[in-house]
Order: sequence, then C-alpha cells, then structure tokens
Amino acid sequence: MSLSQILTPSIQKAIQALFDVTVDKIEFQTTRKEFEGDITMVIFPLLKVIKSNPADLGNKIGDYLVENVSEVARFNVVSGFLNIVISDSYYLNFFNEIKDNTKFGYVNPNEVEKAIMVEYSSPNTNKPLHLGHVRNNLLGYSVAEIIKASGKKVYKTQIINDRGIHICKSMLAWEKFGNGETPESSDLKGDKLVGKYYVEFDKAYKAEIAQLMDSGKTEEEAKKQAPIIIEAQDMLKKWEAGDEKVITLWKMMNQWVYNGFETTYNNLGVNFDKYYYESNTYLLGKDVVQVGLDKGVFEKDPDGSVWIDLTDEGLDRKIVLRSDGTAVYMTQDIGTAIQRVKDMPDVGGMVYTVGNEQDYHFKVLFLILKKLGFEWASSLYHLSYGMVDLPSGKMKSREGTVVDADDLMQDMTDTAKQISEDLGKLDSYSDEEKAKLYKTIGLGALKYYILKVDPKKRILFNPEESVDFAGNTGPFIQYTYARIQSIIRKADFDFSAKTDITELHEKEKELVKQIELFPEVIQNAAQNHSPALIANYTYDLVKEYNSFYQSVHILGEVDLTKKIFRVQLSQKVAEVIKSAFSLLGIEVPERM
Repeated sequence: MSLSQILTPSIQKAIQALFDVTVDKIEFQTTRKEFEGDITMVIFPLLKVIKSNPADLGNKIGDYLVENVSEVARFNVVSGFLNIVISDSYYLNFFNEIKDNTKFGYVNPNEVEKAIMVEYSSPNTNKPLHLGHVRNNLLGYSVAEIIKASGKKVYKTQIINDRGIHICKSMLAWEKFGNGETPESSDLKGDKLVGKYYVEFDKAYKAEIAQLMDSGKTEEEAKKQAPIIIEAQDMLKKWEAGDEKVITLWKMMNQWVYNGFETTYNNLGVNFDKYYYESNTYLLGKDVVQVGLDKGVFEKDPDGSVWIDLTDEGLDRKIVLRSDGTAVYMTQDIGTAIQRVKDMPDVGGMVYTVGNEQDYHFKVLFLILKKLGFEWASSLYHLSYGMVDLPSGKMKSREGTVVDADDLMQDMTDTAKQISEDLGKLDSYSDEEKAKLYKTIGLGALKYYILKVDPKKRILFNPEESVDFAGNTGPFIQYTYARIQSIIRKADFDFSAKTDITELHEKEKELVKQIELFPEVIQNAAQNHSPALIANYTYDLVKEYNSFYQSVHILGEVDLTKKIFRVQLSQKVAEVIKSAFSLLGIEVPERM
C-alpha cells in the first residue's frame, strides 16, 4: 500500500472531525526538494467546501495527524501545501517487510482477469530484420513483461507477412540467379540470403524498366510491362492456386528466413508464445463482412464493394471488401483479431506494436470491431511509436539502404569493447568473460537508449552516447549494479538478520522512499504501455544510490547495526535494478 493510500483515510477522518465535512478525494504530490517533507497534501481543493485560509486549514490538519497518526512525525505548511514528514519507523517497517521479497513490485497473475495479447515484430519474409524492427521488438517485449508484472496473464505473438508479391520477388530472383545457393553453401544467415535476392530482383527490374523506356515506353508503361514483374505476378497467382512447385520453393525459402529470424530474436533477447502467418490469415474476415451487412454496420455500393461509413466519428468511408469479392488488409485484421480470441478464449484485450504511420488504420480497426459488438474491442490498444534515426553515415548495411539488426547488435558490442578498453576497466578479465560482458553492455546500451524514450517520440540513436558510463544510460546503471555486487562480495559478516536500527540517515531514508515507489511505477507503466517509466525510475534510483554511496560509509561504518542495514539496503537496490531491467529485457553483470 502506498503512502498516499495509507494517509488518505486518516486525513478524511481529520477533516470530518475538525470541520464536519466529508471529502471523497485527497490530492497529493511529491514534496519539493527545498522543503522538509516526504509527501505533500494539496490544500486548495478543500477551500471550496471549508471556509478558511490555507495556512490555518493546513496547520489544523497537520496537528491532528501528528496527534493521531503514528506514521506522521511532524509537518510544515507552505502557502496551500501541507508538507508531511513521515517517521523513520514507518520506512524501517516497510523495508523489513520487503527486504527478503525478491519479487518485490511484481503482482502474481490474476487468474480471474482476462489475458492480454501483445503483438510485435510482424516482419516480412523477404528481408532481414532492421533498426525499425529493433525498436518494435524491444517495445513489444518490454510492454508484455511489464503488463505481466502488473498482475495480468500475457501472450506474446506476431503475425509473419509470408505471402504477397514482395515474397514472390525474392523467390523468382533466387530461381533466376541463385544457382541453387543455400544458407549453408553461402555461409549466410537465411534471412540475409533471401534479402540478397530481393535486392537482386530490384536491380533486374530497374534495368528492364530502363530498357523499355529507351525503346519509347513511358515510365508507368515500363513498370507494368517489365517481363520480370509479370513473371512475379504470375508466380503469385500460381501460389494462390496452390501450384506444387511454387509452394515447395516458398516453404523452403521461408524456412531459411524463419531460422535467420530466430537467431536474431535470440540475440536480441525476445521471444513469442504464438505465431500467426499471413498465408493462413489472409482470407479471414470475409465471413464477418456479411455479419456486418446484416447488422447494418457495413453498406454495399452499387458495384458490389462493401464499405463502412465512419464520417460521424470524424473519420471517412473505409472499404472492407472489393467489388470482385477480394479482401483488403482491414478485412484480414478484423478476421485475425476475432480468430485470436477464438484460439485463446481467455484473451480480453490486445496491444498492437506498430509504427505511427498506421495510427489511422488502427483507429478504424478498433472502431469497426466495437461496432460489430465484440466486448473485448474496448480493450484494444495501438502501441504507436516513432522512427529511429541514426547520425548520417553511421552503421549502414552493405547495401547502404537500411540498418540491419544483426549488424547493429554487433556494432553495439564492438562499441562497448572499444569504450571499455579505453577506460581500462576489464584488465583482470579472461577473453571469454570480456566477450560476454561486451555483449551485455552493448545490448544493454542499445535497449536502454531506445526504451528510456517515450514510445511516441522519434529517436536519434547515437551509439557512442548510448555506451557512456555516466549519465542516463544502460551501462551507467549496469555499473552501479556491479558496484553493489562488489560490496556484497566484500561483506565478510552475516548481514541477513533484521537489524534493530531506529533512526535513518537522510540518504538512507531517500533511498527507501525511492524503492517504495517501484510497485506503483510498474502499474503506471503497464497502464500507459510505457517502458520509459521503468527506465527513468531505475535511473532515479541509481542516482539516489550513488548519492547515498558518496555520503555515508558502508563497509567502513564502525557501528555494526548501521553497517548491516546499509549492506541490506544496497542489496535491495541491486535487486530492484535487476527486476526493473529484466522488464526492459536488459541483463545486469555481476562484475564490471
């Protein structure tokens, strides 16, 4: 229970006793640094129902609390704010209650509540994962972990876009130019090999367009008449007709890509509970169109196409079925959402991790599902995020067009190695220990730099800045964790027992206060779908710990009772750092 939850009934009781007035809500805020206090009650809202001046009102409530509430030690009133000082005994009792709880802040899943499905990644099988997928995966995975920690059952899923003309382009190019090349024969990851042939198709297509334009065709005519695009379209038709040869090729090349993706996911540290494939879902939703027509949600145009009119909701008319009876992406998304609830009946809401260029699409999708009468449609959320940019010329892939996810992770590991070696921090490590640590630091830097930013904001990602060992970075927090582990290893005494300490140093109290916030931060991060709240809370905790570390003796303290408490406090801070970072998918090193 938070401090505000503890104080609210006592303050309501005080107001009732002093002024014979019932108040439903008490407003609190963090006490400003320049004033003494642990929590501040805002007095101004009470002036609407109690005729008094703010100072007199605050003093009367403060006196009542000191006399009647054991947790309140003293108070001060500044303008319309009652700054309340909480007793050391309250914080010591709290600390002793949570000291041995390694899952502090986490709530066990509520089996009664409906589960949440979080969708992320959702790549195309014609190219490797890139920087945009990195932000997508990190956000989706972290939000899933945070929602799980907040007390809900979570399913992680993705829909793999494994069909369509773009997939056929890679297949056709491999057939034409591949000479039977495989991931094994080329020593290339499967997704990179298939991506290579997607690029080869584009080169051949552009050459044919140029040739046709030289012979007098317009650019538009050339794009349509280029033999290679006609062949790709023919291959797609054969795929849709179930042609055995095309399907065999499609399965083989897709498997190469899936194997490649799996390696990238493992290196990135993300996972999934269930996979959906567009080749299985692209026909879903067509049967729902008739249901929507019967309910009057959809309307049919004279040409036979089916639409939904959302102009009353400030949107426009949206097509859900073409006049030739074929589905559009919206139809498929409607059908896939419904299918997911059929597959997992305990799902009561979904989070879609998709870039902000799809904001409009999801507004329409959610509105359609609500109008179709699905109860769970009110619990759908689009986790919209901005692009990730890099300083010009940095970390480009060999094609010079996109930043490959595997290359990015390797570059981050190399950057961590270079900076660590320059700082001379790892001289006593074996080569194997160094390699593992460089990866932990590099990936931690990448993940933290991306996740500390509000998802909706665009990011300019600077690799060197992200691996800085000072400031609001992953390595700075990892280094603090490792420092605490060093303290614990050096503690040559039993520090497990409850201490009989009765007073707290100011820095100890501030640190306990920061730890106390963790459960609330997890709940807020889950409600707001924002890993940034976890990341920045962890940075604040680490800053508070470093201030404590600089201000008091820990292992050098002569009073054994104080020394034991300070090691316990350090250990708890480390546990919270590790828990918070696990929600971000970041590992912490025991030594650094």
